[in-house]
Amino acid sequence: MNILRKILFPFAVLYGFITSFRNFLFDKGILKSHSFDLPIIAVGNLSVGGTGKTPQIEYLIRLLSPTNKIATLSRGYKRKSEGFILADATSTAEILGDEPFQFYQKFPNILVAVDANRKNGIEQLLKISKPDIILLDDAFQHRKVKAGFYILLTAYNDLYADDFMLPTGNLRESRIGAERANIVIVTKCPTNLSEKEQNSIERKLQLESSQKLFFTSIAYDEFIFSEEKQFPVSEIKKSQKVLLAGIAKPEPFFDYLKNENDIILTFPDHHHFSEKDILEIKNKAQGKIIITTEKDFVRLKGNLPKEQLFYLPIKSSFISSREKFDATILKYVRIK
Repeated sequence: MNILRKILFPFAVLYGFITSFRNFLFDKGILKSHSFDLPIIAVGNLSVGGTGKTPQIEYLIRLLSPTNKIATLSRGYKRKSEGFILADATSTAEILGDEPFQFYQKFPNILVAVDANRKNGIEQLLKISKPDIILLDDAFQHRKVKAGFYILLTAYNDLYADDFMLPTGNLRESRIGAERANIVIVTKCPTNLSEKEQNSIERKLQLESSQKLFFTSIAYDEFIFSEEKQFPVSEIKKSQKVLLAGIAKPEPFFDYLKNENDIILTFPDHHHFSEKDILEIKNKAQGKIIITTEKDFVRLKGNLPKEQLFYLPIKSSFISSREKFDATILKYVRIK
C-alpha cells in the first residue's frame, strides 16, 4: 500500500460508512429494489476491475444460450452514448462499450443491451423481445434491481478478504456485501491450485453455509486470430512482436505470449485509442505483428492494418466441480 493510500485512510472509513448505510436502507426496504418475473443472474465483484467478469459472462452465455433466449445487460462503461441501446448492425465499441460489443460480435444469437439504469434496461428488453434469462454484467452493487441469483468474483491474487475500502484499498463496498452472493468464484487461480490451498482460501472468505465456492483459472487459446487469419501461439511466441493491452492487470496476458525481444505497450483499462495512440502503435510496430486482448481488438479493429492486428481469446476454466456449478445455475433458471 503506497503512502498516499495510507494518508487517505479516513476517506476510506467514510466511504465504507456511506456504502454500508446505503446497503442497510436497501436491506430494510427503505430504498426500493425492483424484482422481475424471469431469471436474472448478476455477475460482479466487490473490488474495482480485474476479476474476470467478461469470461465468466461468456461462460454463462455458452451454458445457457443453446436452450434459452439470452440477453446481456451492461452499463457500457466509457461508451460515447447515453440511455438504453440494443445492439444491432450499426453498433460499435464506442456506442456500446468494449465488453458489450465483444458479446454482440461473438454471440450473434443473443440480445445485447446497455443502460446505466438497469431497471429501465430490463423494462426495455421486456418490451422489445422478452428474453428467457437476463445476465447483468457488473451489477453486484446495483441494488435498485434485485436479481434472482448473484455470482461474486474475487481474484486469487487480490481476495476481497485481504482488501480494504477505496481509496485506501480497492473495495467498492465492505466485504460484508459478499453475503448477498449465492456463488463466490475465486478467479485467475493457478491451474495447479491444490485442494489444501482451496480449503485455506475458503476459511479466509468465511462464507455462509448456503453459499457455494468455486475456483477458476484463465484458459488462453492455442491460436491468435485476425479478421482473416490465425496462427498457433507456439509459433508466435518465438517471433518479435508488439503486445498491447488496455485492461486491468494485463501481466498474465503479457507473460503468456512474450519473449525478451517483444515490445510491450500498456494503456489504461477501457482506453479509447486516439489518433496519437494509433500513430504511436504503428511507429513502434514497424510492420510487426500486434497481439492484443479481445476487448482491445474490438476498439482497435479498423484503425490498424488488419494483416498486423491479432487477438488472443480467453475463457474461464473451472479447476474442479464444473458440473456442480452448471447444475446449480441450471436448477435456478428452471425453478424460476
